[in-house]
Amino acid sequence: MSSIPSDVYASLGLAGANTGKADKKDESMGQADFLRLMTEQLKHQDPLKPMENSAFLGQLAQFSTVQGIQDLNSAVGGFASAQSAEQIMRGATLVGREVLVPSGSLALGEDGGAGGVVAAPGPGTVVFEITDANGQPVRQLSLPAAAAGELAFAWDGNDAAGNRLPPGKYAISAKHSDTAGNVTQLDSYVQARVESVTVGSDGLYLDLRGLGTAPIDHVLRIS
Repeated sequence: MSSIPSDVYASLGLAGANTGKADKKDESMGQADFLRLMTEQLKHQDPLKPMENSAFLGQLAQFSTVQGIQDLNSAVGGFASAQSAEQIMRGATLVGREVLVPSGSLALGEDGGAGGVVAAPGPGTVVFEITDANGQPVRQLSLPAAAAGELAFAWDGNDAAGNRLPPGKYAISAKHSDTAGNVTQLDSYVQARVESVTVGSDGLYLDLRGLGTAPIDHVLRIS
């Protein structure tokens, strides 16, 4: 429990009492301690100038407010701890799974390919361009979009000549062209495997193979 603010002691006429002498354990007050101090104050008040009812009720209300804030802080702290533990368990279940996250990069392994989806705004053609770490184009894919909606793409890891490219991180961009020739830049969402989970100060992060980290809130699909 946190200590009662000094202004509460001042309102009781006890400001400065035992200042610097009490250890941390004695700095906090419970309801019984407060009532004992209140009783002592009433016993030693000037009979010719008794404590006004408004001042007495004000002190009680102030103590109740402080006590309520302390209880609320304890409840919120417990809730936050429970939420953190629940998030860790939720993240742990994703290790080894494939997730779909927004990314402008693809991770190519020793074998296999890479892929993901885009959201086509309507009928037309979507052209994907894949570039290496130096920004050099290595492959271009063209897929028809029959209607507005999700369009999946897959890259086999080969260049335009059919040669297998080295593993690593490659950039991908996508553009949609409709029947009128209008071109729209599209965001890409890629598949990546979760290798581990990291607990950050602002939430849970997934360590994705070949791509780095991504907040768990960015996961759109789990497979």
